[in-house]
Amino acid sequence: MLTFKNFNIADWFSFYRILAAPFLLVLIWFDLQLVFTWFLLVSYVTDALDGYLARKLKITSPRGSQLDSMGDQITLTVGLIGLFYFETQFIKTNLVLIIIAFVPYILQMFLAYFKYGKATAFHTYLAKLSALLQSLFILWSLFFSPEYILFYVMIVVGLLETFEEITLIFMYDNWVSDVKGVYWALRDKRRLKNDNSK
Repeated sequence: MLTFKNFNIADWFSFYRILAAPFLLVLIWFDLQLVFTWFLLVSYVTDALDGYLARKLKITSPRGSQLDSMGDQITLTVGLIGLFYFETQFIKTNLVLIIIAFVPYILQMFLAYFKYGKATAFHTYLAKLSALLQSLFILWSLFFSPEYILFYVMIVVGLLETFEEITLIFMYDNWVSDVKGVYWALRDKRRLKNDNSK
């Protein structure tokens, strides 16, 4: 996956998020909240750009999808670390709800690695909406202060997205990328081919 000479422009945008993570952690270490938040915003912007460029230039690939997913997961983790560090009281106040939201996500990751040997890269509509809400909430919290309505909406959409991902894992015997959702999976030739071969 990390054969750099074969990277296209969308892959490089995805890889930037992976490369930026240690730098973002250093900014947290030095308590530079505003600088951290601006660079985190840059990482989120590259997330929007890589998918757009891949579709626009017709350079989508399983490798690109996997790189994108890895970059997303690392950026989300770093963003949450920053949120925990800079908004510790908010995290402590809502810790139970946050844990409730994370348990299904951890289960989904375990199921994916157990079945496919790597993380999923379905990139469903719900996953894109959930990622947008997560980034918006984290950035809003760090630039201003946590907004509870946005927090609750983010939790609900995140849970729905995780349950859909778990459902898709059970629907697909082999790893696939770019599935819009359960409705589209029911008509996906890649899944139907696997079912017919049994």
